[in-house]
Amino acid sequence: MSEDCIFCSIVAGDIPGRIVDENDDAIAFLDANPMAPGHTLVVPKAHHVRVADMSAEESRALFDLVHELAPRIEDAVDADAHTIAVNDGPDAGQEVPHVHVHVVPRFADDGGGPIHGVAGTPPSLSDDELDDIAESISG
Repeated sequence: MSEDCIFCSIVAGDIPGRIVDENDDAIAFLDANPMAPGHTLVVPKAHHVRVADMSAEESRALFDLVHELAPRIEDAVDADAHTIAVNDGPDAGQEVPHVHVHVVPRFADDGGGPIHGVAGTPPSLSDDELDDIAESISG
């Protein structure tokens, strides 16, 4: 736990949260500043800033809860779909330095776009550049 982390305070019960579900390692609550009705955050109970900081077990527990909740959230607000997103680090838009997965219900007329719009103008990469990147990632 981090004493100055709002999500840790919700996990500890020190501040209220609209908890919708939890498992041993993760907890889910409604976002206090929702992008849509039913916008839910799923967070690890232990304080981790980045996804890579979590153990494989904690990561599985987090995404197991996301997997279980996403269709329930969609049904609860009669959404047409949902977007699942993680802003992993400040440069990716992470505002609270505690891992959290957004489950955002989406509606046919909500005006939102696909996840491809997040990063602005897509880069123009050659086949060689794509091959180099793929090789670097795969090791």
